[in-house]
Amino acid sequence: MTDQPKEVQRLVEAIKALEAIEDDAEAARAATAVLDAWPDYHAQLREFRQQRVLALKAQGKTWAQIADEALGGVHPTRAQQIATGKRGTKRPKADEAPAAE
Repeated sequence: MTDQPKEVQRLVEAIKALEAIEDDAEAARAATAVLDAWPDYHAQLREFRQQRVLALKAQGKTWAQIADEALGGVHPTRAQQIATGKRGTKRPKADEAPAAE
């Protein structure tokens, strides 16, 4: 965990703090509150990342540089998709059949 930014470490620590709640009902309520709020935060994080990727591109970075340096080694095409706001697809689990089209 030490190679992660301190903000990521704090998020992980917050999750661990939820896990440390001893009372089961209280822990479940706290987890529910976080999960209820998560869609808004998730959207906010996606938009934040998109803006930063666009800023890097405006600075003259290539998609390959952005993909490797800023996004942790994703494919350059994925970096372009993030810049346009395209979401990743959810893949079915290995033991699940794909949805019918």
